Amino acid sequence: MYVSSSLRANKIAFSLALVSFCLAAVLPSLAVDTDKAWSLLQAGITDKGKEHREHAVKALGLLPNNIRATDLVTNALSDSQPEVRAAAAESLGHMRAKSAIPKLKSVLETEKDVSVIIAGARALILLGDDSGYDVYFAVLTGEKKSSGGMLDDQKKMLHDPKKMAQFGFEEGIGFVPFAGIGVEAFKAIRKDDSSPVRAAAARVLADDPDPSTGDALLTAASDKSWLVRAAALDAISRRNDPALAEKIEPHLDDPKEEVRFTAAAAIIHLSDRKDGKRKAR
Repeated sequence: MYVSSSLRANKIAFSLALVSFCLAAVLPSLAVDTDKAWSLLQAGITDKGKEHREHAVKALGLLPNNIRATDLVTNALSDSQPEVRAAAAESLGHMRAKSAIPKLKSVLETEKDVSVIIAGARALILLGDDSGYDVYFAVLTGEKKSSGGMLDDQKKMLHDPKKMAQFGFEEGIGFVPFAGIGVEAFKAIRKDDSSPVRAAAARVLADDPDPSTGDALLTAASDKSWLVRAAALDAISRRNDPALAEKIEPHLDDPKEEVRFTAAAAIIHLSDRKDGKRKAR
């Protein structure tokens, strides 16, 4: 019994020694690997090819709460190529880099590329800055909020059908209001107009706390594009404002089935919310 216990103790001691040896062998290499990783990203973000810079910037978006990564991506907002600037804005949102909010706002004041403007607005929203909703409001309605600071040429660009259609197609199915619409919505995305992007704007505005946005969505629910109408009704439902239920009732007679169904579901949801509030009292 004593021998068995002694052997067991020796085995444990040997195992611990082996683990310690392995850790000692591995730990020094971690610093080397990290240095190599940073060098790789640094080289990518300063590469002459815009694709390499764009890819490096997107990868840096995986590093939240990292000052070095935040600085590199923030500097990329001044890149000469819009693809890289848009990637930088998107990454800053994913990184939750609140320190970049002033820079993002500054960039959006003069930016003329649609992809950068929308990526910047999306980043601001992710960072908790409601001014990002101003861009989506302008995309949906063609007008800026009184608090917005968009330039006239920016508004023209956001409503250039060819540019918006190109952006909507490049973003792909992400601009469909909800997946259930299916193939017909994908066909709408391929059309040479701005409806897919405006539909996406409507969906984003569901979370905008500004009361004027609710009115804008009610107007959009009568848009000539069924994709925008469906997206607006979807957003109205998500705003959880029972007072809007009665106002969207006429859309139960919309000529497009997808819109009628969305209106029906929205009315039921908002009515349930209203009944819930009554019971809570």
